[in-house]
Amino acid sequence: MDNLDNESKYHRAKERVAMIKKFYSNLMSYIVFISFLAGLNYYVNEWRHPWFLWAAFGWGIGIVFHAIKAFDWVPFMNKNWEDRKIKEFMEEENNHSNNKWS
Repeated sequence: MDNLDNESKYHRAKERVAMIKKFYSNLMSYIVFISFLAGLNYYVNEWRHPWFLWAAFGWGIGIVFHAIKAFDWVPFMNKNWEDRKIKEFMEEENNHSNNKWS
């Protein structure tokens, strides 16, 4: 049983490392490509019309969501929030059951 648990933890950790690695690869692609677009934008019109920012903003939103998923960072509904809500609902259920027969 303990061996299965360790193997399961290993696979979850391996998947998480792969997800983080994919995020950093995506981030490097973002930096290189947006830098290229910024250079092209400067070459074409010396940033009088900074159109490369549209691509940077759009792809940047995707990068942010990818980071949230890769690093398991959810500021408003994290694991502590889940635990607190579970306890709260269990206490409500206990109180409701106790009051029902009283």
